[in-house]
Amino acid sequence: MTMNDTDQSMENTDMIKEYGQAVMKDPNTKHSIHLLSIIGEIEGHECLPSTTKTTKYEHVLPQLAVIEDDDNVDGLLLILNTVGGDVESGLAIAEMVASIHKPSVSLVLGGSHSIGVPLAVSTDYSFIVPSGTMVIHPVRMSGTVIGAKQTYDYFKQMQDRILTFITTHSDAQKERLEQMMMNTDMLSKDLGTILVGEEAVKEGLINAVGGIHEAVSKLHQLISKQ
Repeated sequence: MTMNDTDQSMENTDMIKEYGQAVMKDPNTKHSIHLLSIIGEIEGHECLPSTTKTTKYEHVLPQLAVIEDDDNVDGLLLILNTVGGDVESGLAIAEMVASIHKPSVSLVLGGSHSIGVPLAVSTDYSFIVPSGTMVIHPVRMSGTVIGAKQTYDYFKQMQDRILTFITTHSDAQKERLEQMMMNTDMLSKDLGTILVGEEAVKEGLINAVGGIHEAVSKLHQLISKQ
């Protein structure tokens, strides 16, 4: 191992420890892939309890800007295992991922629920492991909610923004997504639908069932086509 390799390894260790990120360099293809993970709950403008596993959007957005601007990075691999979280922050991350001009691939491990759905479809190609899950449900709001028409209109506008993003970046149909959101048969105390592995592919949300090998191989393929 050379000094540069040692420095890179130490840098990766620090990035993984601090932000759940790493840079993967393939000695054969010479491709440099930035690994970015969205784990736990997406934290927005309010801080969550210290006992909650979170991904802070103020960490992710600057890093995505660096990835876009760094000529040494060839592609982005997005790893997802999230219960969802702050809607505005999650959608902001998804929009930024979708706007990156470099090839990108996402992989759903465990789950990519709620606002995690737009994140999963924001890349050029998406995978889900056979046991991976995606939960589709209506927008929720915590805290004080004013019972007025304006509140309902805001919820509807937010939901339409999410649905528009999902349908723009996947093969899913808006009417079908709305139907799954309002499903009352699957979740005992809530509305929504749980999709497992192949079901997410059949609904047009995810491109294929696969794991880390398939995701990395696909990303190398996309990079090579540039």
